Amino acid sequence: MWIHEHQNWPNFTWNAEALAFKLADIRYRQGRLLGRMQGLGFAFQREASLSTLTNDVVKSSAIEGENLNPEEVRSSIARRLRIEIAGLIPASRNVEGIVEIMLDATQQFSKPLTKDRLLDWHAALFPTGRSGMHKITVGGWRTVDAGPMQVVSGPIGKEKVHFEAPRADRLEKEMDAFLAWLAAANETDPVMKAGIAHLWFITIHPFEDGNGRIARAIGDMALARADGTPDRFYSVSSQIEAERKQYYDQLEAQQRATPDITSWLSWFLGCLGRAICNAETTLGHVLFKAQLWDTINQKPVNDRQRQVINRMLEDDFEGFINTSKYAKLTKCSNDTALRDIQELKERGILIQNSSGGRSTSYRLPDKNKVFVEYC
Repeated sequence: MWIHEHQNWPNFTWNAEALAFKLADIRYRQGRLLGRMQGLGFAFQREASLSTLTNDVVKSSAIEGENLNPEEVRSSIARRLRIEIAGLIPASRNVEGIVEIMLDATQQFSKPLTKDRLLDWHAALFPTGRSGMHKITVGGWRTVDAGPMQVVSGPIGKEKVHFEAPRADRLEKEMDAFLAWLAAANETDPVMKAGIAHLWFITIHPFEDGNGRIARAIGDMALARADGTPDRFYSVSSQIEAERKQYYDQLEAQQRATPDITSWLSWFLGCLGRAICNAETTLGHVLFKAQLWDTINQKPVNDRQRQVINRMLEDDFEGFINTSKYAKLTKCSNDTALRDIQELKERGILIQNSSGGRSTSYRLPDKNKVFVEYC
């Protein structure tokens, strides 16, 4: 018996006491993370959110076996959010579609999720009307003609059915109930609501394809509501992708169980907690830059020095800085370049490398761990 065949479906229950500590811990970590990020200033917040959203889109698609070009994703997000970055490149239609969904979910998190909005998301995800080589119903619930929606693995003749979704003739009623619950104000914590919404939507499986990516977008929308901000500083999809086997095992176990979803919510909260912990890796570069500029701005540098430091902080900067490279970047003389470099060296902003003579070069300080521990 699948979960949606139980008499109590979809009246989910859970052991609140068993989850209370994990939920409180998550809320504490979220608060510390958001507080730290809000202290960085608008420009660094935007850069951190761009990095997180890029990872979220790339990893959510990777869970489904679709590998997107991260630079295309980053460029698409930056254009839509009007963030100025170097090296903007065109994005393919499949990249633009998933980016459009993710940004609508997170930037417009306070808007109700309606049937029409969901159908628009699905149409954006499949602009050609096909999933791979197969024509599918786009911008509409799956139909009876499409046959049973099953998650299957194994060779032909020895297939294993991991899950079978509700029949197509149930979808209108199932989705009405889901959307009404999502829109209703109730006492369920928004973080818990994100976990419930993810499981509920993916169990209904209303579309022929794309259900996982849309379920994760709905989860991100609920988490944006929980955080009270469209800016994203942690990526649950990245953590799910890192724990993909456990993710599918947990979904299958719950879909074979009853509407008591304590086990699923316990795993979801744990995954969310690890996502917040791992924000350190994703945002480390942004936080390093913010801390470095906090130090520099205590005694401002000149325009040439600022230009070189910013260039050295860019992801595509190769090697180290030396006098000739500095002079070329700033269009100044070698003598001026050397004086500027020596000033930065005396302040500890540039570190001289071990090689000397004509090979003398300089680097920025090591990217020490500047992120507050959230784990």
